[in-house]
Amino acid sequence: MRERHAVRGALRTREFEAFVAGAAGRLLHAATLLTAEPPDDNPGARRLLALSLAHTYACWDGLRGEDPYDRARQYLATRFAREAWHRHGGALGLTRRRPAGALGGLTPQERLVLVLRLYEGVAEEQVAALLALPVERVRTVHDRAMAALLYPRPEPARRVAKAATS
Repeated sequence: MRERHAVRGALRTREFEAFVAGAAGRLLHAATLLTAEPPDDNPGARRLLALSLAHTYACWDGLRGEDPYDRARQYLATRFAREAWHRHGGALGLTRRRPAGALGGLTPQERLVLVLRLYEGVAEEQVAALLALPVERVRTVHDRAMAALLYPRPEPARRVAKAATS
């Protein structure tokens, strides 16, 4: 009985290690996009990845044919949304400090929708279900985020002047 349990545990560990070897890089990139941290200095993204992988490992035996990548991505997204919600006083769309980078000018909700839709290729309906939002809201947030990326607002004059004198 113990041997069978040990063999099953070893098999579970090998399967999970194979999953991590294949999925961790992409999940880390998605987490880095969500947090809008630089790729070479992304402690928030690494923390999100670790929590997501730990949750996936804890649920590993209960997946029963479910895609572990989908489970890990869902946890990553909902954890990011929950942390952004709590960090900003219940307002997922607002932020006190804008991170640097191309996605840094977007709100956490805009980054989340954009990363799920564009980088991960998740359908609007699935994003809406995951975030408990109407499909129309997801579409609006996505369109607003795309507009902000494609047509960024010009820097305020005082920032431009300050940069020019530096």
